[in-house]
Amino acid sequence: MRVLGIDPGLTRCGVGVVDGAPGAPLTLVRVGVVRTSPDDDLAARLLGIEQGIEELMDEVRPDAVAVERVFAQHNVSTVMGTAQAGAVAIVAAARRGLPVALHTPSEAKAAVTGSGRADKAQVTAMVTRLLRLDAPPRPADAADALALAICHLWRGGAQSRIEAARLAARSRMKGSSGR
Repeated sequence: MRVLGIDPGLTRCGVGVVDGAPGAPLTLVRVGVVRTSPDDDLAARLLGIEQGIEELMDEVRPDAVAVERVFAQHNVSTVMGTAQAGAVAIVAAARRGLPVALHTPSEAKAAVTGSGRADKAQVTAMVTRLLRLDAPPRPADAADALALAICHLWRGGAQSRIEAARLAARSRMKGSSGR
């Protein structure tokens, strides 16, 4: 299974693609960051994120998308921007009929380190080890995106199959109702 992990953000949106399955070795497919300028208006920034994610999906053809679930932060404008960037990713995946899962930062940390309270350095170190990389993925947003993809591969596979079946059934129902 190929999973695109997305660590949403307006300035840096981490993206990481991993191939794998529970109990099988993991393989890095792609890792990076979609960047936008804080000087651009919100619409331009969201469009830039959407275009970057769409291009990546065209290139790597993921089977599922895992997006970090937004949690409460002290800075309301930061949480709003993060939520908006996450929504763009969810819409891009839904447009392609891909199953989307939301994972909390604690779930992703626990999946790769064994502790939901791990710090960024611990997450990055374990992602580097699990994917057998020569160097840690940078910046931290990219490592977080890979952690989300790994979390989904190890924890969300069954949920993805259920969601994919549900979407396929809904699509068949729409197709048969138009006859």
